[in-house]
Amino acid sequence: MELILNFVPFIAIMGLMYFLMIRPQKKAATKTQNMLSAMKKGDSAVTIGGLHGVIDEVNTTNNTVVLDCDGIFLTFEKKAIARVSSSEATTSVEDLGTNTPQNTLEETNDEEL
Repeated sequence: MELILNFVPFIAIMGLMYFLMIRPQKKAATKTQNMLSAMKKGDSAVTIGGLHGVIDEVNTTNNTVVLDCDGIFLTFEKKAIARVSSSEATTSVEDLGTNTPQNTLEETNDEEL
């Protein structure tokens, strides 16, 4: 019985380590893999070095991505892509609205102040 009680803290630490370290790391790896597999031509991408560009070509056999950076075409490994944002996710200017205040000081009356 004493032998089993000696292993209980070790098992508890292993379980805690799984939930605090291993499980979140697996979730992040799955999310990154899904992002890399969903890349397509026309999406915006940022490399791990901070280079911004538009995806011009995705080569699945060599696991490479060609980025168009203002007319310069650069080839990267898929693993070098840190973030991808799809072209549909961008909002147009019409969706943002205007930045004009509702009431200005000239329009307010002394009664409102």
